[in-house]
Amino acid sequence: MEGIMNVWEWLTDPAHWQGPNGIPVRTLQHLYISGAAMVIAIVLAFPVGMIIGHFKRFGGFVTNLGNVGRAIPTFALLIIFASTDLIGVGDLAAILALAIFAIPPLLTNTYVGVRDVDANVSEGAKGMGMTDSQVIGRVELPTALPMIGAGLRTTTVQVVATATLAALVGGGGLGRYVVDGFALQDVTLMMSGVILVSALS
Repeated sequence: MEGIMNVWEWLTDPAHWQGPNGIPVRTLQHLYISGAAMVIAIVLAFPVGMIIGHFKRFGGFVTNLGNVGRAIPTFALLIIFASTDLIGVGDLAAILALAIFAIPPLLTNTYVGVRDVDANVSEGAKGMGMTDSQVIGRVELPTALPMIGAGLRTTTVQVVATATLAALVGGGGLGRYVVDGFALQDVTLMMSGVILVSALS
């Protein structure tokens, strides 16, 4: 009970809601890292998923890529990127690692969503004179939106939660509270960080 009260006091202390290390700044950093990673993943995954879903090809490749992507530890990618001279430690390493983490599920859901659109609907649109790009944009994409949206929602939550690891390679975000809490053996600081990340996710 005492531990819970300590965490509550830390979270409600006005001093922790201001300054460069305050909760609002750390939250914005966390959202920036997560948002940038998601934008990169969406830009790369959505068009590819829609195209291969439309032509119903390379399904095995997409499935295998999704499985491999889920098996690659994000922490390992963070270390690899942070160790290179071109990227180094900081937010960029975290953004790239999280983008790679997010691409497989987004690609898989987009592919499956477009692929499973009723073939008669697509053929009917083509019969009306629509080009492939028009069929994808006006018929298949709207129909596939529930599946794509589900993948986007789930992936976003996972990226926001995983962005906590950015602090391990010198990045910002709410993970700093968790990492600093471990370093200082400050359970209150660590648990406050965990609660903030969970609430944001």
